[in-house]
Formats: sequence, C-alpha cells, structure tokens
Amino acid sequence: MSATIELTDRVAVVTGAGSGIGEACASLMAARGAKVLVADIDEGQAEGVAKAITADGGVAVAASVDVTDPAAVEGMVATAVGEFGGLDIGVNNAGIGGASAATGDYPVDGWRTVMSVNLDGVFYCAREEIRAMRERRGGSIVNMASILGSVGFANSVAYVSAKHGVLGLTKNAALEHAADGIRVNAVGPGFIRTPLVESSMDAEALAFLEGLHALGRLGTSEEVAELVAWLASDAASFVTGSYYPVDGGYLAR
Repeated sequence: MSATIELTDRVAVVTGAGSGIGEACASLMAARGAKVLVADIDEGQAEGVAKAITADGGVAVAASVDVTDPAAVEGMVATAVGEFGGLDIGVNNAGIGGASAATGDYPVDGWRTVMSVNLDGVFYCAREEIRAMRERRGGSIVNMASILGSVGFANSVAYVSAKHGVLGLTKNAALEHAADGIRVNAVGPGFIRTPLVESSMDAEALAFLEGLHALGRLGTSEEVAELVAWLASDAASFVTGSYYPVDGGYLAR
C-alpha cells in the first residue's frame, strides 16, 4: 500500500501560524488529522486560528511565542508535548521582511532583527523540535525558506542572507539527524499573496512581481501548505535535506 498525505494523530507545531502561510499550513494539517499547536507572536491571531480549526472539527491549541527567545521556544514545544503527548511535525514558518536598503546602507539594527527572527528563530525551533522528536524516534521538520534562499533580490540583504542560511541549516540538520528518523526539508515560496506582502507593496509593485513569475500571478498560502503537508507526511518518507521551491516558475527565468 502506498503512503498517503494523511496526518491522522500526528502532533504538529506551526510558528507564524496566526495568518498567511502559517495559518494555511496549520489549517490543512488539522484537516488531514493532525493535532496542531498554533504558535504566533500575536496571541489573538493564534487563538483565532485555533478556534477556527476547532470549529471545523479539528484539534488545535494556541500559544503565544517569540521565536527569537530560546526559552519561549522551549516552552512552546513543551506545551505541544504536554497537550498532545509528543511531537511529530515542526513547521518553522515565522518570519519578517525587514528594511529595504542596499547592502552599503543597510541598518545594523535592521540586520540583527531580521537575522534573529528568520535564522536564529528557525534554529531555536528546530533544535527543540529535534529533541522532542527523538522521544518518538522520528519526525518531520519543514523550514520555511524562500526563493530568495537561492537567489538575490535588491535591497533585501538581510532577508536573502537569512533565507540562504535556512537552507544550510536544513541540510546540516538532515545529515545529522537522519539516524534519529527525523527528516528535515525546506520550502521556498515565491511571492505569495499574504498580509506581509500586500501591506508592504502598492498595486503597481504587486503587478510587477506577478510578471516575474512564469504563471503570471502570485501564489496562495494554500498552495504552499499543500507542499508542506506532503513533506510532513509519510508520502515523503525518502525525502530529507532537500529544498523545494513553490514559485510559479520564478526561478526558471
């Protein structure tokens, strides 16, 4: 019998799950049977997503977490284990865009802020998730990178550097923890129509971005979530240390 992308009785933690891609990942995995800890720095948004999942018949609890705080991340994973008995899936999605400036003009505090969320935060989450997954003798971690984890983008040096770092972290962790039964992969969304993107660009800029994708549009959070759910499932049992763009053909140009 072939493996499926069902996630029945799996326990998942999703960071940045209060909106956008994280919300879509949490909702889809819950719909496929996972018990989900919806984690976000905005407690109200996390609670809203968890309530919506529960109303749809899923199982979810909310947690407020700042991924730049190792102790908070440790507490987040402990909450998932305490609520649901273990941890099988980690989706490290929390991230920010950062300042827009050329490398020679980029603010140091802006650099540090982006790195602390987009790279340090992924490391802190992966570290704690691995420790919990060892108890289950297996698991799947999906780190949210970006198409900008493999190419540059003007005036985004901190974001690009952090996302490149996420790919390195992913490959290293995959090599180190394969013997623990833990798979670690990265997903690279193209420009997705999320609150983060829409709030930072006007209509003209959004139209320009759409033209950079071979499919002529931005992606949706749900399209990214489908790939994440596959990587989290047994259907991807021979997949680790890999990077999967979901980018409408952006990188093909």
